[in-house]
Amino acid sequence: MTDINKIIQRLKQNEEISKKFNEVETKILSILGFKDLFEVLLTEIKKKFDVPYVWISMIENNEVSTLIDSLEDSEILNEHINIIDQHTFLELVGNNTEPVLANENLKPYFKLLPKNRKYFFRSLAVAPISLDGTIIGSLNQADSSVARFQPGIDASLLEQLAVKVSLCLSNVFAHEKLKFYAYHDHLTGLLNRRVMETILSREFQRARRYLSSLSLAFLDIDFFKHVNDTYGHAKGDDLLLYVAETLKKMTRESDVVTRFAGDAFVILLPATGSDSAMELVGRIKAHLKSNPFYVNETAFPVSLSCGIASIPDANIHRPSKLLSIADKRMMEEKKNKEKLLTGELGKTGMNQNVITFQTAAAHEENGNK
Repeated sequence: MTDINKIIQRLKQNEEISKKFNEVETKILSILGFKDLFEVLLTEIKKKFDVPYVWISMIENNEVSTLIDSLEDSEILNEHINIIDQHTFLELVGNNTEPVLANENLKPYFKLLPKNRKYFFRSLAVAPISLDGTIIGSLNQADSSVARFQPGIDASLLEQLAVKVSLCLSNVFAHEKLKFYAYHDHLTGLLNRRVMETILSREFQRARRYLSSLSLAFLDIDFFKHVNDTYGHAKGDDLLLYVAETLKKMTRESDVVTRFAGDAFVILLPATGSDSAMELVGRIKAHLKSNPFYVNETAFPVSLSCGIASIPDANIHRPSKLLSIADKRMMEEKKNKEKLLTGELGKTGMNQNVITFQTAAAHEENGNK
């Protein structure tokens, strides 16, 4: 074959490859959901380019990886997305947008592979993807051929595809974020009050139909205003996040944890009687006491006031009544603590402004004896 024929053949190959890339881009540009974006992207690349292994590596604890965690189960995503720590990722890929090509010393790149997946490959292409200019992961392709992704080949189309994926990610992220916060609290990520009330109505009807138990715990942080007034609203937000994480960590997957409003939280406990609900709240209070919240390296045991309402324990005939009874009982506990504290301050002559979490925790302990 003459040199001119080789050039013509190469141009035709490049044109065909470029056409396939454009087809992939067209497929993904109009997608507005993470699940659909990644499923279509991975499937189309594998099909159109006959690449044996295609997957996404995502740096942990960025906004996209956090939202991905909230996606419903997807076999394709479970098998083809790997969450990796930032340090490991940057060690392998660096902090620039140019694709990394490798066909030697591939073992370090195994860290990019989805967990519990075994890929046999002899060359690899890692194309970084970004969100608003910050690298958040990579689109990875691998082949059993040493020459498929050998260093030195033209990787401009790979880089171009990564740019398109990054643009799609930005659009999808904005859309998914709006959708997520329609149902979740902006600060804590917990379900919001509106969603909780919908779930409460559903679970209430189910409990009545099947004569099963249902409990609702209404919790409020004691002396929360003191934190905001003394340490600023940023520290108040940190405290809300700390309590929210504790509630999520200490409840079951079937329980519904909600930020109701301000410093108030609601836990809906299906198939749970009042005794079990009280035991859970007791464990939460004990955990917060022994694992204090820190402000400027000063430890403050967090105190909660709580009210619990359950069916069929009480004569409750509608969901809102379950909520209002728990709220009323929470307020009664809070007022009792305030009375104890007011009496203590009167005896000692202390000023209300010097109340700390230690004071609240002491009365919490006294009240539980």
